[in-house]
Amino acid sequence: MTTVFEQAWSTMQSFAWYEWVALLTGILYVWLAALQKRSCWYWGILSCALWAYADINYYLLYLDALLQFFYIGMGIWGLKQWSAASTGVDLQIERMSWRDHLRILWWVIPGSFLFGYLFDNYTPAAATYADAFTTIAAIAATWLTVRRYLENWIYWIVIDLIYIGITGSRTAYLYALLYLIYTLVAIWGLISWYKVWRRQ
Repeated sequence: MTTVFEQAWSTMQSFAWYEWVALLTGILYVWLAALQKRSCWYWGILSCALWAYADINYYLLYLDALLQFFYIGMGIWGLKQWSAASTGVDLQIERMSWRDHLRILWWVIPGSFLFGYLFDNYTPAAATYADAFTTIAAIAATWLTVRRYLENWIYWIVIDLIYIGITGSRTAYLYALLYLIYTLVAIWGLISWYKVWRRQ
């Protein structure tokens, strides 16, 4: 009997070149973001474009594909917003109030149910409600990242953990590996940004 790891390894060997490139550039994006480097957005844009292609043509995760296109747009905005990072100067880190969190949850939770229902009933998409939640929450987390709120990393940790379950259920093991790495880097990013915030 083959183990889960053997099945995962067998599946990963069948991945296309663009999935491997998306994995590597995605890791590079998160790592550079944690370091507050403006160049992170270039790698993020490339990674998202490749994942969107995989979502649409193989995994049928349409909401995630839409999210990847959103990331591309946010990446362009991030390049502009993070222009100070190219000078090597630390970016100003902001903090969120509990009201800020409530405002985000106010539209993330209803939006998740709405899009989950629509895609569950009117498309062949998979993992619709979980995919809807991570999609809506990731939009908020991306905005928080561009605006340089420290708490963006907490949102990303939760989102990435859920994504591990979603992608694993679709046998998208390379995706799952990517989100596991994202989780670890997000933890490091939270610690790193907190230290910067304390110095400000």
